[in-house]
Amino acid sequence: MATGGRKLVSSPPVFSEDGGKLLVCTGNTVSVYSASTGMLVTELEGHTALVTSVVMVPMGHPAMRFSSFCWTSSLDGTICYWDFSLPELIRRVEVRLPIYCMMILQEKPSDHCAFISVEDISKPNNHKKALCGQIKMYNLSKSKFVGGLLAETRKPEVMTVSKSGEYIGIKNKRKLHIWKVPVKDFSYNEIKKIKLHHTKSLSTLAFHPSERLVAGGDVTGRILLWKGFGRRKFSDTGHKFSKYMSEDDEERPGVRGDDDAELSSTWHWHPAEVKLLSFSSDGAYLYSGGKEGVLVLWQIDTGKKKFLPRIGSPLLYFTHSPDPTLACISCADNQLQIVNMSSMKIVKSISGIKLPFSFPRVYGELFTGFAFDHAAGFVALRTEAFCVQLFSLFYDAEISQVQVCERNYQPVDDITVVLSLLTLSLDGSNMGTVEVKLPEEGIGGLVCLKFWTRGSRAGDYSLSTVVYEPHSDAGISALAFHPHKSMAVSSSFGGDFKIWVSKSGEQKYQKFQKSGWRCQSVGSYRKRPMTAAAFSADGTVLAVAAESVVTLWDPDTNVLVTVIGETFMPIVNLVFTGDSNYLVTASRGLKPQLAVWDMKRLSLCWSYKLYTEAVACSENGTHFAVLALLPTSINGSTLQDQDGLILLFDAGLPNPAATWLVRKAKGGGLAFLDCDPTLDDGKVTEGTASQLLAFINNEHEYIVFDPFTNKAHRIRKVGQDSRVYDEKAGSYGYTTVYGELPRFNPREEAAPMISSIPSDRPWETIFTGPSHALAPLTKLCSTFLASLLERRPNKNELAALNSGGDL
Repeated sequence: MATGGRKLVSSPPVFSEDGGKLLVCTGNTVSVYSASTGMLVTELEGHTALVTSVVMVPMGHPAMRFSSFCWTSSLDGTICYWDFSLPELIRRVEVRLPIYCMMILQEKPSDHCAFISVEDISKPNNHKKALCGQIKMYNLSKSKFVGGLLAETRKPEVMTVSKSGEYIGIKNKRKLHIWKVPVKDFSYNEIKKIKLHHTKSLSTLAFHPSERLVAGGDVTGRILLWKGFGRRKFSDTGHKFSKYMSEDDEERPGVRGDDDAELSSTWHWHPAEVKLLSFSSDGAYLYSGGKEGVLVLWQIDTGKKKFLPRIGSPLLYFTHSPDPTLACISCADNQLQIVNMSSMKIVKSISGIKLPFSFPRVYGELFTGFAFDHAAGFVALRTEAFCVQLFSLFYDAEISQVQVCERNYQPVDDITVVLSLLTLSLDGSNMGTVEVKLPEEGIGGLVCLKFWTRGSRAGDYSLSTVVYEPHSDAGISALAFHPHKSMAVSSSFGGDFKIWVSKSGEQKYQKFQKSGWRCQSVGSYRKRPMTAAAFSADGTVLAVAAESVVTLWDPDTNVLVTVIGETFMPIVNLVFTGDSNYLVTASRGLKPQLAVWDMKRLSLCWSYKLYTEAVACSENGTHFAVLALLPTSINGSTLQDQDGLILLFDAGLPNPAATWLVRKAKGGGLAFLDCDPTLDDGKVTEGTASQLLAFINNEHEYIVFDPFTNKAHRIRKVGQDSRVYDEKAGSYGYTTVYGELPRFNPREEAAPMISSIPSDRPWETIFTGPSHALAPLTKLCSTFLASLLERRPNKNELAALNSGGDL
């Protein structure tokens, strides 16, 4: 079993103290990535709900010589202490309230205090005026709350802490709440609080690293700077006026009402909500970002701006590294960008699976948004930037992105083009896409069919053929590839279907070779809209749904063979079983139906009244899986978490062989994938299933499992830069990839040599790869040094050689 598709940007990531690792909240776990290579190193598994915060052990702790300890908080109501270098869970603290954010305050190594933003689960969260969010203090050493409530809000808010830990703030509608915490001699009773007001709702805030300056961003794109905040309430006895205070204490430009600040100024560049604010480590610059996908650098003293444009997605978080030249930007498309701040260039990207996005629905939108490469274990899905992302379900990693629409994507632009269909051939060698240009005021709509050919590398597709308006002005309802030939079929709502063949090799002996796809034949049935199409597993039969009936064709001659069925509603999905003996159809609407047809008898075998979201058939045999949506209630009880059902059928039997309840099923997908035994942590034995079932939900979270057994075999998730361990051989890293290094013993007698022979050049390969995945240096050095030496014959050996004797 393998799970993945988790968000990398649900919370801000954190760099390790040495800057070499990046700790990222990914669902119920914390993923540790290498900051230099961007590859997964290890995972911290122990929480049972979403992880919301990662806090490194503060500077000054004796354990900091290891630079590998951190605290994590979660919605499961626990706080965990980890050594992420092992990785090992050292301690668990039960708070028993969902924790949305956590900040650690440490005075002594034996006394840890945390500011936590929690949800009061005793209050009804559906009430508009209920104050469910609370800011509290918790003593981690004694496992108890300290003092009372610091603040109550409508919902749990994210906290921001200053670099020194002296100030903590939250946004609450049009106000900033700021607390001053006595860091040196901590006492709960000495915590002081002020509020700063604004005319618009605030979206984020940041503290200056050394001065009493706070910045806040609002929903209109403005940035406000409050200088000298807390000058009355936070100032100690004998405190001197800051450089921002004017000679006339009553003059406070820009400050609203009785707010405790010396002056306030406003900057405005962003056209939409400001989501990101952060000061540079030296305090000379302020970084800001938002929906437009541009990082803006503001010079604090002058207000001048510099830009890092075209990041490609709205910006969410900015994370500093201990290395002042590096920083991490979290983007809304589930991507982390490592940026060199001196050159203002992106040097490394960590990409998760692309997240779902909203777009206009065209032609009823029968396509769920997923296509699968069954042999390689890839899923192809559309992205907001007019691309197709190829993502490995076994490795939980991006393989590539293919730009399918020639558009310069800007997050703030209106959507004018929609990728309505996407499909892959059985072996993944071809890809087909359908894009629809939306009409403007009813004028200018365009449908475009494109065929793509895979190159030498996995996920590397190049455009082969473009067909404009392949079915006149009608929309395309389905696109499918032949299982063994370079052939495809497209069906349209206009009442026809077309069979396409590849022209590769047709002009093989001509001087100028051409490749591409052309239309071989056109078919229709009583001018009915063609709503679905599929080839049989052996490729000898083409099934095309003409609304509520299924027409069977010979794809080579385009001759109608027969017509079967009559469903209540138009058919939206057609799938042949692996042996081609059965055909599975799915209909939606007021009378949804899942039907199985016997292809030998050309009659209905059995059917159910099910609203089917997706159907997948195994490559061999008669098994198929169905993703069905459950009604809103069963026997009067409402289903809150699990709204879908996966049913495994043998096509000849109406009773399901197995069932699984799933979450977020609407808009999900199913596929059978070829099993790779090398990824199974358990021992591969006879009878192991040759195919696994993959389910991906509407938030692009997925699970891959064996549907034919109740045993849970965990599939090992291996990153290109992660430690690889072979339980059977007891080896890891270099040994697993390249094999055992030759053992060198200088005491052993060297092999006879006739002349000087150049040694091999293992140093060209033995040091490739990340340092943590290589064999120990004690093992590498002996081989490396030995490879640099050349053994020459001595005088006796030369004499024996010259005399013709044996050495």
